[in-house]
Amino acid sequence: MGYVIKRKVIYKNDRTGKKVVLPALFTESGIVISHLRFLVTTQGKSQSWKEKSAFSVKLLLNYIDVNENTFERTVDLLQSFTDCLNVGTIDYHQMLDPSGLYWERRDVKDANNILAHITSYTDFLARQKGYKDNRANPFRNATLAEQKLNWCAYYHDQANVFLNHLSSTTEAEKQCIKIRTITGQLQPKVENEKVKRFPEDKFVDLLYRGFIRPYSNISMHENERLDYKSIAISMLLNKGGIRKSEFCHIYSSDITLHPVNDGALVRIYHPSFGASPDPQYKNRETYLKTKYNLLPRTKYQLSERLYAGWKEPLLIDSQYYFEVIFSPVSAGKDFLEVYKKYLKYQRVPPPKLAPHPFAFTNQKGEPETIKNFQRLHKRAVERIGLIPSKNEGTTEHGHRHSYGYRLAQFGFSQVEIQKAMHHKNSNSCLVYIQPTSDEIVEKMKAIEALW
Repeated sequence: MGYVIKRKVIYKNDRTGKKVVLPALFTESGIVISHLRFLVTTQGKSQSWKEKSAFSVKLLLNYIDVNENTFERTVDLLQSFTDCLNVGTIDYHQMLDPSGLYWERRDVKDANNILAHITSYTDFLARQKGYKDNRANPFRNATLAEQKLNWCAYYHDQANVFLNHLSSTTEAEKQCIKIRTITGQLQPKVENEKVKRFPEDKFVDLLYRGFIRPYSNISMHENERLDYKSIAISMLLNKGGIRKSEFCHIYSSDITLHPVNDGALVRIYHPSFGASPDPQYKNRETYLKTKYNLLPRTKYQLSERLYAGWKEPLLIDSQYYFEVIFSPVSAGKDFLEVYKKYLKYQRVPPPKLAPHPFAFTNQKGEPETIKNFQRLHKRAVERIGLIPSKNEGTTEHGHRHSYGYRLAQFGFSQVEIQKAMHHKNSNSCLVYIQPTSDEIVEKMKAIEALW
């Protein structure tokens, strides 16, 4: 019986000694080397993307294994595979699945994502010597309606492209008259989803009643009782609008005194290309490898504790960093005071045998992780009587929503909010500043009361 197992492997493709850790698929016939080679060509993609690619191909291999000699054409197999993603493989009338897969129906977005990963991989195969461009998901002539949709998508993308007047409409026309033979389902559009922002009136409670150190009590001095690290990180999220993964990339040298407003100047550099704090090193990746024998935190595997993501924010300087813009500005002073107390009373320095430059550390002096902060944040939320829930805005990401909405309430323009939140696309901030249905109803009531 066939099987597919996913394991981590170290991949080398030359004699330079350069190694890459990748997710690999093993079957009864051996390793799927073509997928490894495909992943090597996608080094710009995140670890999460590579894991999802391996997961998608694993699903396809499992499907092929139970449907051996069933399809004559690859495109028919892929179409049937896609149908099974969308509707599942279980006969719920008889509660049976002869294939043994027992797949439940997948969410439309999830199924479309899997198909996109499969298409990307098989397109790579089609470009290799000997395949003769025999794509598993080939292009076909689009219908008139499909061409109109393609043009709509093209102009939507072009509206957000710098120097879009240089784009070739002739090339676009060639692309728009073609469409993939196998396409995903249309995902329902959600325009007024409930905004998931942290309750503004509960933030101070979270900081000073939620973030309490273990085994502390109210009689203790605040330097012993309060968790300054978690307070400082939460202030960066809520008052500085950063993403929860970005605090993991901050070095101690990245937090200094602001030269104008006496608050904190916090710069967040690209984990690899950002300028090194020591000018003798070309960039941060070289700095970490040479001085500390560490990798940028984006280069670790998802399963490794040091891993932290990076959402490619809009950077503002050739040294590849952006500056945290506190809102209100006075929050920069508040953050600096808390951070100084953290350094003076609570920060555990890195071990002598395992030094590192990161600002925030755990109880062993190791770089703080997203997972540990999430645990501390969850307990703090529960401690002030709230339920940790994405739908309630009480997770870590709810703070970024609060930041964006606060800027909108202050009257900042969409472009200004984009810059403050470090989005490359000016429309990305819209999800953070939209009002809830309840807020629209309340505004209607207020207007109607004036009639």
